[in-house]
Amino acid sequence: MNEDRRRILDLLAQGRVTADEAERLIAAIEKEPASASPNQGPEAPPKAKPKYLRVLVEQQDGAAADRPSLVNIRVPMQLLRAGVKLASFIPAQARAHVDGALRENGVPFDLSQIKPENLEEIVDQLDDLTVDVDQKNEKMKVKVFCE
Repeated sequence: MNEDRRRILDLLAQGRVTADEAERLIAAIEKEPASASPNQGPEAPPKAKPKYLRVLVEQQDGAAADRPSLVNIRVPMQLLRAGVKLASFIPAQARAHVDGALRENGVPFDLSQIKPENLEEIVDQLDDLTVDVDQKNEKMKVKVFCE
């Protein structure tokens, strides 16, 4: 627990502030950027929120360097975030129909499980994903990353 939070809780325990005042004070210190205390080492700068999800599909053979990418998709993260929020408005019957169609095609997925915090967690873990694909004697590389 950080020092400011402990002081606020001590003030609350002493009766010098009300629970509502303590809650507002704690919310205010959580909004402030965390500063390094003198006894801590230097902290790494906060990681910037990614703006785009990028998907690249490239051929792996030697000639791939001089060829353009087969697929080069750059999706704004705001679009993904908005889509995740809109998924909560899908009627239950339509959601069940979509879930069934996905399962029939081998995608065991439940639309009701999509939540904005899930997307942020995935983005945080997605530093760089590369998948090698071997299809009909052609080798391709699929890269998925955030930028």
